[in-house]
Amino acid sequence: MNHPPKRTPAGGAVESGLEIERRILIIRGEKVMLDADIAGLYGVETRVLVQAMKRNAARFPSDFMFQLTREEFASLISQNVISNTRGGRRSLPYAFTEQGVAMLSGVLRSEQAVSVNIEIMRAFVRLRKLLATNQNLARQLDALQKKYDAQFSAVFEAIDRLIQPPATPAKPIGFVWPKD
Repeated sequence: MNHPPKRTPAGGAVESGLEIERRILIIRGEKVMLDADIAGLYGVETRVLVQAMKRNAARFPSDFMFQLTREEFASLISQNVISNTRGGRRSLPYAFTEQGVAMLSGVLRSEQAVSVNIEIMRAFVRLRKLLATNQNLARQLDALQKKYDAQFSAVFEAIDRLIQPPATPAKPIGFVWPKD
């Protein structure tokens, strides 16, 4: 179900919640958004967003925002989470937690920043609910397994195998040249 982007009072487009959710990454165990993604949503250049953040550094403690390491940045590029454009960034990106994104809306005071920030907060809430639902299902499955282990052990073993990634890589399909 793909909805057209919402319009802000200023006429700019606000991305759908699903598009915003796709921009939320997990880095260092935190759900974050990168500075370039937030800047694009707010309709400002990344350098403008970073300058505003640096001018208001006291509002962004380490649990609101952090700068990625070279290894983290390289990992995101290799996973195609962010593009590897030549001549692009000269510095490592910043990652903003939900609280950091909320703080940014107070620093960047445009109508578009406010409406986009509302959608971002809603996306974080949806992800939090989804994670809570998955944790509840895991707890319920564990409780059922303990209660009915003897009767349904084959079913639970099959579910466990489906959940776990394969231990050995699958054999390739087709002709494979023998190694020398």
